[in-house]
Amino acid sequence: MPRPRDLLLLAVAALIVLPVAAVLGSWLEWDAQTAGILREMAATVLPGYALTSLLLCAAVALGVALVGTASAAAVTLFDFPGRRFFEWALLLPLAMPAYVVAYAYTDFLQFSGPLQGWLREVTGREGRMFPEVRNTAGAAVVFVFTLYPYVYLLARAALAERAAHLMEAARLLGAPLATRVLRVALPLARPAVAAGVALALMETLADFGVASYFGIQTFTTGIYKAWLAMDNRVAAAQLATSLLAVVVVLLALEHRAQRRMRFAGSRGARSGSAEAQPARLSGRRAFAAVVLCSLPILGGFVLPVLFMLRPLASDWSVLPWDRFLQWAWNSVRLGVLSAVLAVAAALLLAASLRRGGDAITRGVVRLAGLGYAIPGAVIVVGLLLPVGWLQAAAPQVPAVYWVTGTVLGVVWAYLVRFMSVALQSVQSGYARIPVSFDDSARMLGTGRLALLVRVHWPLLRGSAAAAGLLVFVDVMKELPATLLLRPFNTDTLAVVAYQLARDERLGEAALPSLALVLVGLLPVLLLSRSVRRA
Repeated sequence: MPRPRDLLLLAVAALIVLPVAAVLGSWLEWDAQTAGILREMAATVLPGYALTSLLLCAAVALGVALVGTASAAAVTLFDFPGRRFFEWALLLPLAMPAYVVAYAYTDFLQFSGPLQGWLREVTGREGRMFPEVRNTAGAAVVFVFTLYPYVYLLARAALAERAAHLMEAARLLGAPLATRVLRVALPLARPAVAAGVALALMETLADFGVASYFGIQTFTTGIYKAWLAMDNRVAAAQLATSLLAVVVVLLALEHRAQRRMRFAGSRGARSGSAEAQPARLSGRRAFAAVVLCSLPILGGFVLPVLFMLRPLASDWSVLPWDRFLQWAWNSVRLGVLSAVLAVAAALLLAASLRRGGDAITRGVVRLAGLGYAIPGAVIVVGLLLPVGWLQAAAPQVPAVYWVTGTVLGVVWAYLVRFMSVALQSVQSGYARIPVSFDDSARMLGTGRLALLVRVHWPLLRGSAAAAGLLVFVDVMKELPATLLLRPFNTDTLAVVAYQLARDERLGEAALPSLALVLVGLLPVLLLSRSVRRA
């Protein structure tokens, strides 16, 4: 007879697996009509989706690799005025949802925006002063400014752990500074850069807000168009499968890079030298380092915030203050509910794994860890497909209502997407609790539940709070799943900001967008605090 704990673990596994299994199971409906749809897509939209996604990913990969690696090398390998400030300030763009940055730049740089209006007034010229920003190149710039911190964080950690004493050894052997950086330090960071680029590309492929607002035909926007505009669930499922296959490849590359990072760390972290200090810069070199570190912060955080504050300062009457509290309450309610459930599930998985988890526990933990890589569009299709199947087979079952008419469906999607965030934080908390504590408690007759409540929980409260905060912020910023699965009259800040921007009411979109930025600052401040401590 299965134990209650095993039943709970299997329920968590089913919660995570069902959306992906439903997407893959859609291929079982293969018939002549399905084959015709696939051939039509291959001849019309699929090449465009693939080419646009490929070009966007190539530009984003190159941009985040250059910006993230250069800024990480600057603050790690060199000492210059403001270095301590830039160490944590370079994380600030993490607080900016990419679609919010897209709205801010569009509002300021578009034909009717203040910049082009001022240029026409000064120069006396008419017409457009510079090209449209809402295109693939503009989207790539937005993603680079908001996603480079993934590369910066991992590359900075890799360089801080292994590069300093090796550069010192190269200096003693007579190598010039440029050689020490290019041939000693940066090769050590290649696995970290590859892992950060893979994470940034997964975020790029999962994006819906920027691609939809800029009118870019990527796989994610194609999934929504097939489902909503074409009303074709088979086409949406096939596009979701293609996107899922690309994400699996990126996830495998990220895991491979992480293994290489651990291998390099075990070899490189031998004896460090107390004399291995960052190289002191002065004059033009110090100025160049300051400029290098300032540009990503300006482009990814400071300028977008200033652009959004402009309509707030110029005309307060256009802002929907009366509805803002309702939108904020909907966002907070969904965020708190999802965070509580995600932390509870993470505690269950981490505690089961700590007790020497069996094959079921280890499998469920692996599945939960993969959830963050699944794009929101794939999760939406994976949840709505079985609902449609169930409704066709048993119309009397109110499955559609429970998934689309209540918060059940959107919270389910949040848990699939963000449970891995809570699990990683809780597992890191458990790693700091010695196993001897468990042995001592068992020798004193403490049961499993009492062990969790009286021994583990007091030591895990900080990690659990951090896990809940991260999930809460991610839920507040989540757009694709919320847009389709939210119940009627349950608009969130992210959804309202997207809808107002889509209707070209960018001044009104500034208020919910800034609220999302303020919420996103919370985990960034915690992360920057840990960076300063390190």
